[in-house]
Amino acid sequence: MADLVLTNANLVLADEVVHGTLLIRDGQIEDIANKTAQKGEDMGGDYILPGLIELHTDHLENHYRPRPGVQWPAVSAVMAHDAQIAAAGITTVFDALRAGSFDPGDYLARDGEILMGAIRTAQEQNLLRAEHFIHLRCELPCPDTLEAAQLTAQTGRIHLISLMDHTPGARQFTSLDKFKQYYLGRKLIVPEKIDAYIEERRAYQIKYAAHNKQGLLDMAKAYQIPMLSHDDATPAHVEEAVADGVMISEFPTTAESAAAAHKHGLKILMGAPNLIRGGSHSGNISTEEVARAGYLDIMSSDYVPASLLMAAFELPKRVETITLPQAIATVSKNSAAIAGLNDRGEIALGKRADLVRVSTAAQVPLVKQLWRQGSRVL
Repeated sequence: MADLVLTNANLVLADEVVHGTLLIRDGQIEDIANKTAQKGEDMGGDYILPGLIELHTDHLENHYRPRPGVQWPAVSAVMAHDAQIAAAGITTVFDALRAGSFDPGDYLARDGEILMGAIRTAQEQNLLRAEHFIHLRCELPCPDTLEAAQLTAQTGRIHLISLMDHTPGARQFTSLDKFKQYYLGRKLIVPEKIDAYIEERRAYQIKYAAHNKQGLLDMAKAYQIPMLSHDDATPAHVEEAVADGVMISEFPTTAESAAAAHKHGLKILMGAPNLIRGGSHSGNISTEEVARAGYLDIMSSDYVPASLLMAAFELPKRVETITLPQAIATVSKNSAAIAGLNDRGEIALGKRADLVRVSTAAQVPLVKQLWRQGSRVL
């Protein structure tokens, strides 16, 4: 591989922004010079950032099941998802595959298995721009959750497991009004059936949640898979997560649960769409509030891939104590560290040359080029 030189760039390092040149050799960062080289690709003063690292996006499902009752060919869905991920500046993505369904007519036990196989096929055939890992989102109160998780684990390696419970009246949907607004707004159920549906969901929790959780804890231990808790709403939820060996608190819903997670040493992951929108769509604590408290470690694009880069540039504008390098770390270096990917996540000597060139247009960050291990992929 020929050397790659990127010059006349604003390099966002771990603790500062410097104007200079990068030398990439054999897929790694070989040199960082605080000057402009005479030869090299002129970046025109644009930012060069470490490639973004996304720990939780369920956006693949939108490509695999674009309409109710429609299942798109899996490899094609993965490729379409990957193209959108790369266009958002993401070079490493943990695809959140779902295990568990509340709808008996939407049996998902084999979807994780199918999608994991499609991701593996696409990667083996060099069809993807980003590097893909697996994050299994396990809905505890569903009848098929444990079976779905076990089928997926038998197909290939799972890299993260999140323990979720979207029962109405609990965690994310503490407010039943918000639950109804979400489900009715997305036309997931007709109004006259919503109350019966809520009672059915609560019955599922009583019947299945504890059994599924123990099985998933056993599976995570057997396969040595790091775990995340989802939508912690109270300090008791956090204490339960700590006892379970959880490493990350995903989307804590209250100031109290965020403070408890920080106190117990859990890393806190919040939504980038939450920051861009100015608040949670479920009426929960805002990402900005968590950041102002000094608790924010990682941001995730969740359901909008483009939000990750936008939020990284927006965060220093919203929270004056946070610098641009610190904001970029929440979507790169911090994510890499918690995922055990110590070869990437920052512009530093010896790190992988996973890089994104960014300019701004209409005050929105624009991805212009993307490299993975020194090879241009966008």
